[in-house]
Amino acid sequence: MTVNLSKGGNISLEKVAPGMVHACVGLGWDPRTTDGSPFDLDASAILLDATGKAISDQHFVFYNNLKDPSGAVLHQGDNLTGVGDGDDETINVELTALEPAVERIVFLASIHDAAGRRQNFGQVADAYIRVYDRDDPTNDAKVVRFDLGEDASTETALVFGELYQRGGDWKFRAIGQGYTSGLAGVIADYGLNAG
Repeated sequence: MTVNLSKGGNISLEKVAPGMVHACVGLGWDPRTTDGSPFDLDASAILLDATGKAISDQHFVFYNNLKDPSGAVLHQGDNLTGVGDGDDETINVELTALEPAVERIVFLASIHDAAGRRQNFGQVADAYIRVYDRDDPTNDAKVVRFDLGEDASTETALVFGELYQRGGDWKFRAIGQGYTSGLAGVIADYGLNAG
């Protein structure tokens, strides 16, 4: 059963996949129009504390830092083209192994060298984020999904969604917040060191 969320919607992971320990977060997209330049989107995760800021620079998980200090959040590698069906990039989260300070994990995608290549999310089709139980052998039986739609025409980075904890229960919220300032804008908002 797939639960489709609208922007701003949220749901308890316990309701979708009771007992989920290994959450798999898949992001997918397809290049729609391009001038021939490579179109490379990068998925990332930022682990936040109670202040809503990154716990440290090492808690920014992306293609150049594939896991957080605890090893609970693990990026599965960089897809340079977005070509093909299914998830383009995947980040695994072992919910029970997260550091106690982690209250939220935001998941985002940014366009590599967007300014240099003159690219934005208006040139991306079928962008989505989905969360499913990695331990479920079907991987598609119990899924939470948020399809971005056509909201982001000029943005070069997007916070797709977040996992957050309330009363010991992990939930997923669809966000869809765009940034015209790219990854640098996201980094500034979450207190990461841009250097």
